[in-house]
Amino acid sequence: MPNTLEAVIDIAAPPEQVWEVVSDLKRMPEFSPHTVRMVAIGTPKAGTWTVNWNRDGKKFYPTTSRIVRYEPGRSFAFRMNENFTTWSYTLEPTETGTRVTQRRDIPQGVSWPVRKMVDAVLGGEAAFEAKLVAGMNETLGRIKTAIETGG
Repeated sequence: MPNTLEAVIDIAAPPEQVWEVVSDLKRMPEFSPHTVRMVAIGTPKAGTWTVNWNRDGKKFYPTTSRIVRYEPGRSFAFRMNENFTTWSYTLEPTETGTRVTQRRDIPQGVSWPVRKMVDAVLGGEAAFEAKLVAGMNETLGRIKTAIETGG
């Protein structure tokens, strides 16, 4: 698996407004085609755990994560406990609003059991990662639409 997957979009709104949407974990299913539910165990901040319910087509699977970065107006990231991936949103001000970068990083790669599960259940690495990138672009597009239309 590649170490980094990334998608970028420009949104015509200030970073503070984008942050309110990106950091609202209850809204994650509204934007991500792979997230059914994401619940923080406590107030979201660095160190907070989350319990998540995800899907890949008709397949559903639970995960847990820990928020590793929570910088209002700038950056939000959580690390998945099962596969050691870190998902992040970085907000950068632009002349017309905010550039949002969504990334999935795997600094040390995924464990052997996770790799085997991806192959056996989720269609293999290439297919799974193509779905993730498509999902990232869809997520950012939905966030942009919600913010720019006042949703």
